[in-house]
Amino acid sequence: MFRRHNGPVRAPVTVRRADPARAQVEDDPAHSRFDLWVDDELVGILGYRCLGVGGVGGVDGAPEDGCRVALMHTVIKEEHGGRGWAAVLVHEVLEEARVRRWRVHPVCTYVQRYLGTHTEYLTLVDDAP
Repeated sequence: MFRRHNGPVRAPVTVRRADPARAQVEDDPAHSRFDLWVDDELVGILGYRCLGVGGVGGVDGAPEDGCRVALMHTVIKEEHGGRGWAAVLVHEVLEEARVRRWRVHPVCTYVQRYLGTHTEYLTLVDDAP
């Protein structure tokens, strides 16, 4: 263990874990992403791309019900990282995908890892290339 000579002793940093009750996830189709808001602050995003319905790709705008949707990337602001906000965001997006009857194509490595530990969402995964 390191010991400082003549320096101040730092108190341990307490990291506040993500509280889903403080979060709101909103679809922002103009930017092809879901926004994670926590206490009126934009904390993270999950980008998506509509792959079309029934294998037809290149569709612009908001994904429709029954659409194939690629989940492209999950980003959490650095100062909010390591607290579980990405899991809150991905969970809410997958729940919305279930409601909208989307088939998801997880491009984002975080979404892929999340699906590996939350197998209840594997039925949403699109097997088509």
